[in-house]
Amino acid sequence: MSSFTLNQLPLGREAVITRLLPESLPFRRKLLAMGITPGCKVLAVRVAPLGDPIEIKMRGFALCLRRKEAQAIEVMEVSA
Repeated sequence: MSSFTLNQLPLGREAVITRLLPESLPFRRKLLAMGITPGCKVLAVRVAPLGDPIEIKMRGFALCLRRKEAQAIEVMEVSA
């Protein structure tokens, strides 16, 4: 299994958050407050027409993230 960032996760695929990258430092508290923590499963639901924001489903709710925020979250795809 390979690691990549959340913005690269194909739609309809599930992944597990492995870590928040150093680029997330300016908004790390916001991500953690929203429940984006290592070990959490996320599902890529859809992307806005212009590519930003990205909608993910996690912990029973839908959440939209800016592409810049999603680029700072490292994930590992869950094997089917």
